[in-house]
Amino acid sequence: MAARDLVLDLALTIRHDGRGGVTDDLTTPGELARWVLAHADQLAPDLDAAVFAAGDAELADVRELRAAIRALFARAVRPEPPSPADARRLMPSVEALRRVNAAAAAVPTVPRLDWPEGAVPAADSGPARSVGERAALSAALARAAIAFLAGPDRDKLRACHAPRCVRYFLKEHPRQEWCRPACGNRARVARHHERHRVPDRARA
Repeated sequence: MAARDLVLDLALTIRHDGRGGVTDDLTTPGELARWVLAHADQLAPDLDAAVFAAGDAELADVRELRAAIRALFARAVRPEPPSPADARRLMPSVEALRRVNAAAAAVPTVPRLDWPEGAVPAADSGPARSVGERAALSAALARAAIAFLAGPDRDKLRACHAPRCVRYFLKEHPRQEWCRPACGNRARVARHHERHRVPDRARA
């Protein structure tokens, strides 16, 4: 669940701006730092968000990785069209796969046993060696993307095609067509206007 939510939240930093265009929530190191802090629980233990220092290099890495992830999202929703935010400038799937896998591999992990006193032992994984925050963040995001795209939730992924929406979402029930009720309302209004425009053109 954490991996799924993390990778979806990253993809959704590209969104509709409310005025007919698309906006990007990750355009400055400060915006990236705030996003990382807001996702501290999902990024732990790979990254300590409280001490993470975002710079231009970290921002460029995350934006590049996000482009790769959104390209793989577009592949996952085929034969349906991708989000209109990316439709004209999608990274090729082969390149997107290479970038995601390279980011994940930058921080090799090893199995680790955790066994607190009075509790049952549990296995997880952790970095095989100490790494910098830049590699740790990209690796955590890439691993979340891999876990999501290789898991069962991938089949629920959809691109919302309501007017002005550019979001990806998970289809949670059979009749769901849109990412949010507001998008469904906009789509119904647009369909209503389109149906009533056609006869007007015919009379003209």
